[in-house]
Formats: sequence, structure tokens, C-alpha cells
Amino acid sequence: MSALPPGSTIGILGGGQLGRMMSLAAGRLGLKCHIYSDVRGPACDFAAASTIAPYEDTAKIRAFAEAVDVVTYEFENVPLEAAAAAEAVAPVRPGPKALEVAQDRLAEKTFIRDLGIPVAPFAAVDNAASFDAAAAGIGGAGILKTRRLGYDGKGQMRIASAAELPGAFEALKGVPSILEGLVPFAFEVSVLVVRGVNGETRFYDVPLNTHKEGILDTSTVPSPIPPAHAKRATELAAAIADALGYVGVLGVEMFYLGADAPEPLVINEIAPRVHNSGHWTQDACLVSQFENHIRAVAGWPLGATERHSDVTMTNLIGADVDRWAALAAEPGTALHLYGKPEARPGRKMGHVNRIRPRSA
Repeated sequence: MSALPPGSTIGILGGGQLGRMMSLAAGRLGLKCHIYSDVRGPACDFAAASTIAPYEDTAKIRAFAEAVDVVTYEFENVPLEAAAAAEAVAPVRPGPKALEVAQDRLAEKTFIRDLGIPVAPFAAVDNAASFDAAAAGIGGAGILKTRRLGYDGKGQMRIASAAELPGAFEALKGVPSILEGLVPFAFEVSVLVVRGVNGETRFYDVPLNTHKEGILDTSTVPSPIPPAHAKRATELAAAIADALGYVGVLGVEMFYLGADAPEPLVINEIAPRVHNSGHWTQDACLVSQFENHIRAVAGWPLGATERHSDVTMTNLIGADVDRWAALAAEPGTALHLYGKPEARPGRKMGHVNRIRPRSA
């Protein structure tokens, strides 16, 4: 396919802050965005058009797809039926296969394992009859996670022994789940890989990620991961993107077990979209992850991914956003607010990028 010319319209399924930042990036390139969401979210503030309707309304989805030149999405829980309805009318990038894999933790872990890429030990927990086999396969202690819809620490419970598994399963409402073994990691990192329609692949620097209460707190580059292992991390992410026939930015979260571990990197999960741990690229790179995602899905040449500065991205969660005035006055800090009307606990309200001269 030839690149979409300026003036073309990118359809985005989802109306959250990622869609908002994608719309802003698209505007820089002379492209327009049309948001489809079941609620009016912050992405609608900067889009050329918005359609507010249920994702289950396939007739509305088809009409939306007819009004745009290509469709992408800003969250991974877009119903597969909605993606399929859009794909019947317009190109969908990344393709629905990425959604199908990422929406089910069991399918995701199985897919990655079958590529020969290390993942944490895992076992399906679908009912009480599966408790003993799952606990035996994992070794007892682990994290029980719902197979679908969990994010930012939601839908999961840590267990210290097999005896706690029945109670944890009940607390998660008895929905199909997966028990993951604990990984003795030194720290967490992620790879932000962008892949074009022609298979060209580029990577941003690998950030060090820290979490609070299951939610990403900070992402910092440069990270302490050794260069050889950072290169290995990008190779693993590229293998996943290639296997999915992916187009756009893919976030691949990983555990780093240390330089002396037999396999220093273990995949945690993938996100088929622009990723929170890549927000630092807005101010430390010439071309952000958001612009590169738009470039990729529009068939444009990919932009530079090198960083020109060191940076720490810090999420503003809930009442953190009340410090906006002080943050706006802080030297070397770029403030990004999402325009959400209510600062609830655990809700991502914005982020700040603290920029420093590049050290290495």
C-alpha cells in the first residue's frame, strides 16, 4: 500500500489518553483522527470527528470504518467482533490477531512460549478441578490473574501457597484465570518496538520501569540493563512483532533476572498499542512513540527512535495531578495532562517527563 497522504483520516478505536496523544501526533503530520468509543473520553477533545456508540454495534463500527482510511486502536480490550467489522471495510493495523493474543493471558503466554521465548511458568485455572494440577505445575506460590480484562494490577491476587488458591479464585469471581509462577527478577524493563507495513522494525531505548500498587510509576532511560542484554530484549520483541505480522508500536514488558542468570530476560506481557512506559519519548526523542505509531499505520516512513536526552517519566495518579502548578514551574520538566474531569484513586491523570542532558 502507498502511504496515506496528508489530509487522510486515521480511525482510532478507543477514546482514552493514548488516543488523545495519538491524535495530537497525527495533527503534526497533517493527518486527521476519528475516534470511536463507547464513552466520550479525552481523545475526543483533539479529534476531527468522534462517534460515541457501543463497540457491539457493528453497523456503527462499519459506518465509522467507511469514514476513515485506516483503523487502529488505543487499548487492547476492543472486542474482536468490532475489529473484524472494521476490517471488513478498511485496513486495521495492527491486525485483529494481536488483539486476540493479548486479550487472553493464557493465549498470550502460550503464543510467546511456542515461539521459544522465555515466559514465567503458567497454568490454566478454570475451575476447582484444576487447582491441584495448577499448583503442582507452578509450585504453589504465584500470582492468580484473570485471563481477560485485568490491567494496572486489577484482576490479580498473589498467593503464598496452594492452600490460598481456592480463596483467591473465589475472590476473582471464579472467572477463567491463569496461575503464574513468581520470577526472581532484579528489575523490570520494556521494549517499545515499531514495525512498518513493509516489515521495517525500529526500537526505542529500553527503559527501567518501577511500579506502585500494580501501576507503572516511573520509566527511566538510560536503564541499568547491560547493552548486550538490551539488544537481546529488542530481538525478543522483534520476534513477537514479526510472528504477529504487527504494524505499529508494540509494548513488550520483561523481567530482567540479572547478568548471571541462565536466561536473563523473561517476558511478562505484551500490549498491542502505544505504551505507558514509552511516554518519555515525547520529550526525549525527535519522533515520539505516538508519531511513529501513526506513521506506521499510515504507511509512512518510520521516524528516528534515538533519544537526545536522558529522562524519567513519572505517572500522575489520582490526586497527584493537584500538583500541576508546581510541576509546571519545575525546571527541566514537561507536563502532560489528559483532561480527565475527575481525579479518582488509581486513575492516570497525566505524566511528567524530567529531562536531563544525555549521559551515554
